[in-house]
Amino acid sequence: MKAAGILALIGCLVTTTEPKVYTRCKLAKIFSRAGLDNYQGFSLGNWICMAYYESHYNTTAQTELEDGSIDYGIFQINSFTWCRRAKLQEKNHCHVACSALITDDLTDAIICAKKIAKETEGMNYWQGWKRHCEGKDLSEWKKGCEVS
Repeated sequence: MKAAGILALIGCLVTTTEPKVYTRCKLAKIFSRAGLDNYQGFSLGNWICMAYYESHYNTTAQTELEDGSIDYGIFQINSFTWCRRAKLQEKNHCHVACSALITDDLTDAIICAKKIAKETEGMNYWQGWKRHCEGKDLSEWKKGCEVS
């Protein structure tokens, strides 16, 4: 009986991260409200296109790289440079735990993405953007979305 109670308590404490996959238009609204439209000179279409090719709008996306680092979340932000996965292991330029980048609340991910765009070569950090979005007409990415 005691063991069943302990197992029930553990079950309540353990939380699983359910993947949240946003729609294109929902992200357009979130990104617009967060000030990403024309941030560092990149239109909203750039951010939506990049997020699609980096994570397919999946907030819990994680990609382990050959060097042992992990790319996290909707923007696939790397653990070695930008977030903290272990206590003293990474540089953590965004001053955020990597786990904060894989939640449905995109605040930390957006703040970090802005820092990356500002402190690096704009959106060149993201290979998905370079391969699929750079230099293209990206107006279709927000077409049909009510963005304020």
